[in-house]
Amino acid sequence: MSEVYATRRSRLRDCCNAAGTAAALISRPANVRYLAGAAPQDAVLLLGRREDLLVCAAPPDDRPGEGRPDENLRVQTLPSPGGDTAVAAADLAAAQGADVLAVEEHHLTVTRYKAVSSVAPRLRLADLGVAVEQLRVVKDEEEISCLRIGAEIADQALGELLESILVGRTERHLALELERRLVDHGADGPAFATSVATGPNAGRRGHRPTDRRVEEGDFLSVCLGATYRGYRCEIGRTFVIGTSPADWQIELYDLVFAAQRAGREALAPGAAYRDVDRAARQVLDSAGYAQGLPPLIGHGVGLEIDEDPQLAPSAMGKLDACVPVTVEPGVHLPGRGGVRIDDTLVVRPEADGGPELLTITTKELLAL
Repeated sequence: MSEVYATRRSRLRDCCNAAGTAAALISRPANVRYLAGAAPQDAVLLLGRREDLLVCAAPPDDRPGEGRPDENLRVQTLPSPGGDTAVAAADLAAAQGADVLAVEEHHLTVTRYKAVSSVAPRLRLADLGVAVEQLRVVKDEEEISCLRIGAEIADQALGELLESILVGRTERHLALELERRLVDHGADGPAFATSVATGPNAGRRGHRPTDRRVEEGDFLSVCLGATYRGYRCEIGRTFVIGTSPADWQIELYDLVFAAQRAGREALAPGAAYRDVDRAARQVLDSAGYAQGLPPLIGHGVGLEIDEDPQLAPSAMGKLDACVPVTVEPGVHLPGRGGVRIDDTLVVRPEADGGPELLTITTKELLAL
């Protein structure tokens, strides 16, 4: 992996050189991990004129499943507790002779930005922007492998839950059980707060589990994800509890399924982000559900659960191969419930079989 990290830092250095900056300070945790490997949460990376340094408040420790920083990257530990790693890195950049330091303004707080700028008055700060996030969009096969394993873990956890008795259990209890099962199967932890929604809550995006108990005839919608070696995937499914689905449930489910399939089929290298969103959204629009639809149909995943690209109506840009994204349309009917279907896929060219589906739990409307 050392060569991989070195290559990533080299690509970022090319971006900096093109912008006229010889040094950069990376503070966003996911970006630090992308460029330097696993590191303490408060670590920052200095892309220096003479040497790259990982600046930590304390020496990195071994964390099972997390790994360690790039072994070819020198670690600089703060001499005393309570210091600011970003401020220390700026001081080191000045000592290396840098006159301009690119920083992630979108991540630094105002207070921290002022502290960084004050440590070396002759060091001019420039905005690095989202240069690292843009590098992270296209994944290599090692990254995709981590996502694939995470998806397998999420599928296993969900599959086991579906084999258990659900009636009478609370949303909160089911969510906690799913998260325990993720860890049992080898995940670092959940990729985000697991959502379990029943009855009138079903299909609601971002629903936080409550003490409502599962009842016969309910829609049950579940959205969960696993983190594996730092990489996060996502899956969402909807089921009916304890009885055959009602006609309105079948109709709504088939509609969301058709929208989700249209979005999946639109994934291809060169496809515009907004066109993928439109493919799924127009299925729901034409059925009269234009109001209340989510702001986007999907998004990128990786070291964070919500990355670029954003598959939204106003999104600019086109998909590349080896970009993992979610496709997750849903409809929620207030007071009745709803349906959400969510998959993680990797964009692949048609010659390679088209989009690779990572989350494979059945999308059949099951009565559990």
